[in-house]
Amino acid sequence: MLVDSHCHLTDDAFDGDRSEALLRARAAGVERIVVVASHRVDAERVARLLDEAGSVAAFPRLWGTAGIHPHEAGGASPGDLAAIRGLIGTHPRMVAVGETGLDFHYDLSPRDVQEALFRQHMSLAEELGLPVVVHSRNADEATARVLREWGARVRGVLHCYTGGGALLDTAMELGWMVSFTGIVTFKKYAAQDLVRGIPRDRLMVETDAPYLAPVPHRGRRNEPALVVRVAEELAAIRGEDPEAVMGYTSRNAERFFNLSP
Repeated sequence: MLVDSHCHLTDDAFDGDRSEALLRARAAGVERIVVVASHRVDAERVARLLDEAGSVAAFPRLWGTAGIHPHEAGGASPGDLAAIRGLIGTHPRMVAVGETGLDFHYDLSPRDVQEALFRQHMSLAEELGLPVVVHSRNADEATARVLREWGARVRGVLHCYTGGGALLDTAMELGWMVSFTGIVTFKKYAAQDLVRGIPRDRLMVETDAPYLAPVPHRGRRNEPALVVRVAEELAAIRGEDPEAVMGYTSRNAERFFNLSP
């Protein structure tokens, strides 16, 4: 049994074969998937997918999140976060706030707007008592500063982790989770020591599909079935049994997101 703790199944890339991708995931041993939203309209799509696919026995079980990605922060409307709050509050399978965070690599939204919206998501997570899903790229110092502002009042995951040791140390001190994608399989990936140092109970795996397909599928569309490859590579880096990694990362995701049966 395996959990893909972060993917974007509502992306247009799945419009031609979304059901088939879900069947392939189940055949690969993926039994639970967390579908992550990037903006208000996307969150509404996630909710519809949970309703439509949730009763199909042949699919993995689906849960969702709602939030505004930092790339989308600059175009967000004043009422978007309120709408997201309402959606999370009324849909029983919405289990987290996000994804939110900071992206200072592409800077597709003004940095001050990203930071303000990130803090609003943190406040919403605290209010609702839910975890928060955080994207951080080339923004380690600013991300760590926001995490420390909330301390233990908010629990979260740094998804698709590509940051350095200082941000990772902050996350570990605050009890946060860290999740990895197919990036760990790339030839130029050089943070194996960070991966080895993460305690078992803080680690999750994800695809971030349709992005970041792992080797040997790199360059193609990613999908939840390929989270198996991520777990296998983490096992190789950590010198652990792949089945053990699949087991404890899945249990971690079930506990963190409260993925009830």
